[in-house]
Amino acid sequence: MTHLGGPTVLLELGGWRILTDPTFDPPGRKYKFGWGTSSIKTAGPALQPDEIGPVDVVLLSHDHHADNLDDRGRDLLTAAGTVLTTRPGARRLAASNVRGLGTGETTSLDAAGKEHLSIQATPCRHGPALSRPVTGPVIGFALTLGHASTVSVWMTGDTVLHRPIRRLARQLDVDIVLMHLGNVRFPITGPLRYSMNSRDAASLLALLGPRLAVPVHYDGWSHFSEPTNHVRTTLDRAAGVRHLVTWLEPGRPTQL
Repeated sequence: MTHLGGPTVLLELGGWRILTDPTFDPPGRKYKFGWGTSSIKTAGPALQPDEIGPVDVVLLSHDHHADNLDDRGRDLLTAAGTVLTTRPGARRLAASNVRGLGTGETTSLDAAGKEHLSIQATPCRHGPALSRPVTGPVIGFALTLGHASTVSVWMTGDTVLHRPIRRLARQLDVDIVLMHLGNVRFPITGPLRYSMNSRDAASLLALLGPRLAVPVHYDGWSHFSEPTNHVRTTLDRAAGVRHLVTWLEPGRPTQL
């Protein structure tokens, strides 16, 4: 697993090279997210696309926010083997290598020299109750190798900790959970939150009980309202779950 920055992670799993939410633009630019919201990218990627090698699969939680798919990340999609995203996202991207999934749907991938890979779209709510018409559809991904019952990696996607996520956490047997955090807020919507914070993450881990947890997508953008040091301190001190958390150094491949 190599964290490239933001939500972007390269997973090398069962012979597959899997990239999550590609973001490779340099820092400094302001991006509009709609409905009066925006964010400035404050940190660039640890590696460039030409430094990470070929990509078999892209897991794109949603295509309509630049902190999950920016311009250089979008350019990478055409060279990837398969891109999995939401159904509306697949229609917008309109490419032959893109598959759209609804929450709960599963697709499978097979290739010579690689283990059978099953990928299920998991629920996300990218904001408070009733916000989906504004924030748009988002999904996470649960990856299973072969015909195992254990999920190798669960990427939560951008979501708050709501009932479907809690219910799923009680059901899944997960090796590694890739948690999107950041406590996203915007001035125009005040205290409303659009992603999990570190306390939510600790609660999720208590329900899920994975073998390992890897926090991502908690820094590098101005709309993250929880300081990085607070994220780390909260999770490193969280009773009962702190031993599960692994922090990745951006750009450095880590065997998990």
